[in-house]
Amino acid sequence: MSSSPSSSQLELKIPLHVAYIKSLGENKDDLAYHLTAHLRINAIYWGLTALCVMDHKGALDREEVIGFVMSCWDEEVGAFGAHPRHDAHMLSTLSAIQILVTHDALDRMDVPRVVKFILSLHQQSGVFAGDAFGETDTRFTYCAVNALSLLGHLHELDVDRTVDYIVRCRNFDGGFGSGIGAESHAAQVFVCVAALAILDRLDVVDVQTLGWWLSERQLPNGGLNGRPEKLEDVCYSFWVLSALAIIEKISWIDADKLTAFILSAQDLEGGGIADRPGDMVDVFHTLFGVAGLSLLGYPGLVDLDPVYCMPVSIIEKRGLRKQWKALERRKS
Repeated sequence: MSSSPSSSQLELKIPLHVAYIKSLGENKDDLAYHLTAHLRINAIYWGLTALCVMDHKGALDREEVIGFVMSCWDEEVGAFGAHPRHDAHMLSTLSAIQILVTHDALDRMDVPRVVKFILSLHQQSGVFAGDAFGETDTRFTYCAVNALSLLGHLHELDVDRTVDYIVRCRNFDGGFGSGIGAESHAAQVFVCVAALAILDRLDVVDVQTLGWWLSERQLPNGGLNGRPEKLEDVCYSFWVLSALAIIEKISWIDADKLTAFILSAQDLEGGGIADRPGDMVDVFHTLFGVAGLSLLGYPGLVDLDPVYCMPVSIIEKRGLRKQWKALERRKS
């Protein structure tokens, strides 16, 4: 469990977190390893991206990672599942693409088939389904837009129909929900705002109202919640900050208090970051804690693109960077 640090210990323990992430793929005899098979490819993306932000990309063996990703290929559908022999899904397909782009290995996959899979899930309403079973969610719309952009096939998307659906998910408070009529939620705000950023349609966002709603997610202890009257959670350090960075309102958050909250959720013995101090760590919260710190300008970290949740250098190399503003990187 996370230890309670003194003020002198409030610094990011990068070597511990690197070791923790490396250990996750080595403990194949643990029950938890097998119980999380449905998240495996997502977890590799979370861990790899966290390592990139901490400037330790090489801590995971490149060929081993790529080999696992390709073992998750669903030949029948033409996309990726979360684990070998799992059905293809939009979430795991985006993670696979992000991993391969990070390792400059897109040539390993059948891009036309993946593009066909993604576009096949575009519903008449404008939203995307996650897979052939038909569940829809604005998360899947973001995954589709992100993936098509990374693959260089965004021009094949019906942008107007996609944007129209996202606009219909906008609420009076400026936020967005998982579907039309659903309450605003910080994670859904991120996926909608980031998708609109990729599509160059941020003009449909009520920036002032949304900025106010997002800044109201900060609680007295410095942490952020996902919606009113809920507990703080480290993962919202990314969801909220990324949306604020995209609409260039990140200064509306008390950065020092949020930084202290994220750092207090570290496990100072075994590494990793939890959802809040005292809870068990996991790779999901480790990534989004580190990602939040990067956007806050924490010293020594690599710049993270809040739109794609990937290192800025990778996004810039592909000519995909959009306008956004994080806090200036502080010196150590």
